Amino acid sequence: MNMPTDDILDQMESLLNVASDYTRLKIMYCISNGEKSVSEIVEEVGASQSLVSHQLKVLRKANLVTTRKEKTKIFYSLADDHVISLLNIVHEHVTEE
Repeated sequence: MNMPTDDILDQMESLLNVASDYTRLKIMYCISNGEKSVSEIVEEVGASQSLVSHQLKVLRKANLVTTRKEKTKIFYSLADDHVISLLNIVHEHVTEE
């Protein structure tokens, strides 16, 4: 495997740092089966709306989640299959014996 450029390594580090937060991991798992509104995420994750909204903003900025607006509601979903793969790989790694 070839060593990535410094720029790519910096981007990888930033992405992994964003994804490694406990609440953000819970949010990503929450929406891994389909899009949800903020209120649905708040209920499932068990965190305050302000905390969830802030973490969704961080995840969106890192291109890990996307949004869809329907009238006045915003729905969040994982950006693509790569995010699901990342979650699955990390889960497999930490649960293997």
